[in-house]
Amino acid sequence: MDNFWLNALWSVTPTVIVGLLFWLIIRSILRSDRTERETYAKLEAEERAKRGLSTDTQNGEKQ
Repeated sequence: MDNFWLNALWSVTPTVIVGLLFWLIIRSILRSDRTERETYAKLEAEERAKRGLSTDTQNGEKQ
């Protein structure tokens, strides 16, 4: 019986490791994208404030 559980553990281990790596990679991609979008939005708001434009523009139209 001990051999069965050891074999089961060795069978599942690679799948778990690959799954964790995939999860970490996707998580880091999504976090970096979110951070980049927040930074870009902040820079864009600063530029709009410098030019005196409203931050509530829609579809590129000035208000």
